[in-house]
Amino acid sequence: MSFTVRRLFATSVAFATVITLVACSSDSNSATTDAPTTVATTTLAPLPLATYTVRPGAHQIAVIDAEPGTDLQIQAQDGTIAAEGTTDEQGSFLARKLDVGLYKVVNADMSAASAEVVVYDATFIPDQSFYADQELPAPGFGYLTTRDGTTLSINVLLPGKVEDGPYPTVIEYSGYAPSNPDETTFGQIYTNMGFAYVAVNMRGTGCSGGSYRFFEESQLLDGYDAIEAVAAQPWVLNNKVGMVGISYPGISQLFVASTQPPSLAAITPLSVIDDSYRSTLYPGGILNTGFAVKWTQERMDSAAIYGQDWSKKMADSGDKICADNQKLRLQNPDLVSEIDANQYYSSEVGDEINPSLLVGKINVPVFLAGAWQDEQTGGHFPAFINKFTSSPHVYTTLVNGLHTESLGPAVFPRYAEFLSLYVAKKVPDLTAASVIAMVLTPSIFGVATPIVQENRFVGKTYEEALKTFESEEPIRVLFEEGAADGQAPGTPLNRWRADFSAWPIPEAQTIRYNFGDNGTLGTDVAQTGSTAYTADPSATPETFFDGEGSIWNADVQWNWVRNPEGTAAVFTSAPLAEDTVVVGPGSADLWISSDATDTDLEVTISEIRPDGSETYVQSGWLRASHRALDEASSTELQPAHTHFEADAQPLTPGEPVAVRVEMFPVAHPFRAGSQIRITVDAPGGNRGEWKFRSISTGEKVTIWHDAEHPSSIALSVVPNLDVPVGVAACGSLRGQPCRQK
Repeated sequence: MSFTVRRLFATSVAFATVITLVACSSDSNSATTDAPTTVATTTLAPLPLATYTVRPGAHQIAVIDAEPGTDLQIQAQDGTIAAEGTTDEQGSFLARKLDVGLYKVVNADMSAASAEVVVYDATFIPDQSFYADQELPAPGFGYLTTRDGTTLSINVLLPGKVEDGPYPTVIEYSGYAPSNPDETTFGQIYTNMGFAYVAVNMRGTGCSGGSYRFFEESQLLDGYDAIEAVAAQPWVLNNKVGMVGISYPGISQLFVASTQPPSLAAITPLSVIDDSYRSTLYPGGILNTGFAVKWTQERMDSAAIYGQDWSKKMADSGDKICADNQKLRLQNPDLVSEIDANQYYSSEVGDEINPSLLVGKINVPVFLAGAWQDEQTGGHFPAFINKFTSSPHVYTTLVNGLHTESLGPAVFPRYAEFLSLYVAKKVPDLTAASVIAMVLTPSIFGVATPIVQENRFVGKTYEEALKTFESEEPIRVLFEEGAADGQAPGTPLNRWRADFSAWPIPEAQTIRYNFGDNGTLGTDVAQTGSTAYTADPSATPETFFDGEGSIWNADVQWNWVRNPEGTAAVFTSAPLAEDTVVVGPGSADLWISSDATDTDLEVTISEIRPDGSETYVQSGWLRASHRALDEASSTELQPAHTHFEADAQPLTPGEPVAVRVEMFPVAHPFRAGSQIRITVDAPGGNRGEWKFRSISTGEKVTIWHDAEHPSSIALSVVPNLDVPVGVAACGSLRGQPCRQK
């Protein structure tokens, strides 16, 4: 606890009541905290004590059970008004982003005021007894209490009788519906592996109290409190817990672990983001309306009053806590409007939801996995692998494919071993994991289940197994997932793999391919002239998945359409003389001009195979006016754009300028006889579910490739890999559409 907070708690006469009050986190359209004002001081008698409930928390104060339409002021100790607003139709009001200090809530008409309460920051951590005194269900549905008094709904699954414990324990923490007692499928993965599983709904979701805002400070502190409360239970082995989850509950682990809960053993974030703005919301500064905005709207809908149907069922069945916990939902911020209002990166908004700025604080072992062509989170996440500077071990598995690849049978064995070694503290036994994979694979991927690897630690002690695991290279790249020998096309198993000591790959070499005349591409092509195209986002379908069937199924049908003539600049290499394996990020360093003051660029890498078919590899995006670089962070292979409004640079029509388009990282083998193709066009048609709000409206864009303006693309190539002979069958690679001539 900071000195300031300690002093406040020590001097406040209201402290005894403060610690019994609760707070919630959210924005309110009616709450303003921008400009504190001073109210006139008087010598009048103290105001009558307000009858509503005041809940202080981390940089916020919530009011519930007031009369709807009551005008309120949040008044600091010195008389300044730190926030003001009007209670909603449920009689609630929330003020956020308050400074640490003592406050009163005062009726604007001076008819009543609350007792003084303390607003604190993340340095205030309750005594361990706060967690140890909580008795959580074992097993079953119930609630845990966070440091500000907010109750979070949980559901506990045990692998056996409570008296047969203690059990190694994992927590899933998200804003979906993990604690829904009627849906336990995901939890059964872990109970079948011998783990206790605790599902926790974030504040403002399901039956949890509070209001919802994507990864605000209170959600992080709630996660800390959940870990400590669960770990304190007598049925938890070693009073340590791990975290599990894919996508949203995978991302949550990064935020929560950055708070360094002492009872956290390890985390396993799967299919995550590294930077909300740059990786998913605004790749290249272009709004992703397909998945990102759609997902955000779904979270807002889900966080509304009884936005999750199961919570209404719980309340109707007599769960008064669940019913009371809906009271602050009308104070939820409009996150979609915030996204629209922040087309440039804002440190005030973006830093709070940027995991790459936080992962350096994580001090436990990490297992990270994801796919290059992830149709949801996007595959940009490898950019932060080298930022886990405080974690003792970071194991990463990277693979081509889709959002579910990280939970597929190619990844699952190593994942199960990690959980056994770092959470259960036992020799891994993959017998149960094999059974689980046989169930998961057909249900998720729609294909018969392959056999998972056999146990490799039989006969070893725990110490020996751990030593073996830790002696292996931490970076594992699975190549050509979907084209495994002897399996049906699209089966989520890799054809081959390579392991490396670090990311970026130390052995990688930068190979630069120059753009040349007549659509040529190569390390030694002549660079003269230019190539023009019409930037028309409507020239191709918005995505290469038309929504028929499941995008994760092995037999998914793609709709990857070639650009009509004149709507793209295309450059193709000569057939390669030798296998060329790209592993890592890339940079399309272009000289462009346009007849407009701005344009959106999409650069796509594909492979032209000896039979003439074409396979998608990866893409990158950039709004030309966002071309300003953070020079200190940029490298030859990875340009880092600031995306600050102050750095925006419109184009001068007809004038060539240099732009660097960040290519998302990828691993792909271009075999001898294949050709590398680079396509530049307006965004769209080259992702599974991403759609773009493009500013391109048919402007002419010119790619210059002469001696004065040498456009090229730099790729990370790893030499001397043992590449299997033969190109994978067209259409077999997961997440990578293949189209015929």
